Amino acid sequence: MKKIEAIIKPFKLEDVKDALTEAGITGMTVSDVKGYGRQQGHSELYRGAEYVVDFLPKIKLELIVAEDDVDNTIQLITDSAKTGKIGDGKIFVSNIEKIVRIRTGEEDEEAI
Repeated sequence: MKKIEAIIKPFKLEDVKDALTEAGITGMTVSDVKGYGRQQGHSELYRGAEYVVDFLPKIKLELIVAEDDVDNTIQLITDSAKTGKIGDGKIFVSNIEKIVRIRTGEEDEEAI
């Protein structure tokens, strides 16, 4: 089992969710986050005063998938979140040792 964390642009969330749902991947956690990488933020004008926005709004998706589904899931996220511009995001994959569904007690892949 693997945990996939994807940081994407907020306006791409629905596209990514739709692509994953069509592929049968329905369980995910979505969080509003802020951050920056190479994009480095930007300057904005508010009431005549310039200020720097260091941290940009992003969306963080967290999914747990079976080992066999990792490559397909990454491809779906990449294809649906890509704009071709700086700040499209990143995908991180890590190992999951154990999962327990609280309601039923199911464990590991049965609990995904």
